Amino acid sequence: MPRDPLVGLVGKPSSGKSTTLNSLTDASSKVGNFPFTTIDPQRAIGYLQIECACARHKVSDRCKPNYGSCVDGRRSVPIELLDVAGLVPGAHQGRGLGNKFLDDLRHADALIHVVDASGTVDAEGKETRGYDPSVDIAWLRSEIVAWILGNLMNKWGSIKRRHTAVKATAVETLAGQFSGYGANQVVVQRTLDRSGIKEPLEHWSDETIRHLVESFVDEKFPTVIALNKIDHPDADKNISKIAKQQDPNTIVLCSAISEVFLRKMAKQGYIKYVEGSEFVDTREDLIEQGDPEGGGLKELDEKNRNRIENLKDMVLYRFGSTGVVQVLAKAAELLGLVPVFPVRNTATFGSGASESKFVFRDCVLVKKGSTVGDVARKVMGDAPIAYVEGFGNIRVSEDDVVGVGKNDILSFKVGRA
Repeated sequence: MPRDPLVGLVGKPSSGKSTTLNSLTDASSKVGNFPFTTIDPQRAIGYLQIECACARHKVSDRCKPNYGSCVDGRRSVPIELLDVAGLVPGAHQGRGLGNKFLDDLRHADALIHVVDASGTVDAEGKETRGYDPSVDIAWLRSEIVAWILGNLMNKWGSIKRRHTAVKATAVETLAGQFSGYGANQVVVQRTLDRSGIKEPLEHWSDETIRHLVESFVDEKFPTVIALNKIDHPDADKNISKIAKQQDPNTIVLCSAISEVFLRKMAKQGYIKYVEGSEFVDTREDLIEQGDPEGGGLKELDEKNRNRIENLKDMVLYRFGSTGVVQVLAKAAELLGLVPVFPVRNTATFGSGASESKFVFRDCVLVKKGSTVGDVARKVMGDAPIAYVEGFGNIRVSEDDVVGVGKNDILSFKVGRA
């Protein structure tokens, strides 16, 4: 049965990983229980913000999710996060919590690498000045590659002999070796396509095998580089250097501590702030905008008023937001996650007993390329499906692929076909 996507959060000590995790999980949209069977201490619930189907069909006033929230068509969907264990150089050799770090890592579908863009902590997480954070980015990938390559090379001789003896394809042989990292034959085929390797597996050199593993790491663990502490004066030059070295589509600039502070002040009634937004309104701001009651907000003391004004200038106006919400959105984008809305009736969008009152009660996230049948198994488990209806009560095939606006509103009719 397809499992829920899992996003791993990695980062060296003092990079801001814990603050980033708090900012991703402490959303105001938290409501009730969560649709995950078990959440152990290393796992948490984050909130991915998407455009809800209710906005497309103009029924936002009746949209009330069972999990998360939806405000004016802006939906917060729970997604599982994995707080990956300690991160220090030499992890693949078991240094620090290296073995646990790599064992945790294998369960993740994508990674968010929190990097201290200020350069004020070294590779071990100790205070310094002038450290080059681009080193951390290269190091993380090299650790994962070294870990997988070491495991593969230890038994390559027997792998090659068996491959030749049973006349297997490269995909079949490699799928057996990479399954322990959560990969299937589809991922292995994409890895081979990415690598461009054409020669038969039995003739691969050590360099070819390394190239394959590097391609596998890039395919299996798409990584968002969350450049944190962007409001530090030393961050600009480091960001500029990293932007030239990395795919800009994988980089998000953020200030996790700013997001945590703004949400705290909003919850306490001092400011009006929507998570991920570039706008913050204080009581004085709202009075100037014509609201004599100041939105019912509390009066700020001078210290917090100055901090908010500085935060507006140094982060919000300059970068467009604190970037934290965008970090999770970028991870979902790299994974190609598609939100799908299971309903009882695809014409009215109702579900269960509340069908006449509320719409789009549920939303599941599936990986790109998923079919209607994949969604059926994720939502309904082993229940027999007679047929599936799409938008407008029109039957759809279980082989049809789902996408945003395409087969993303589904009703599963239980029974024998």
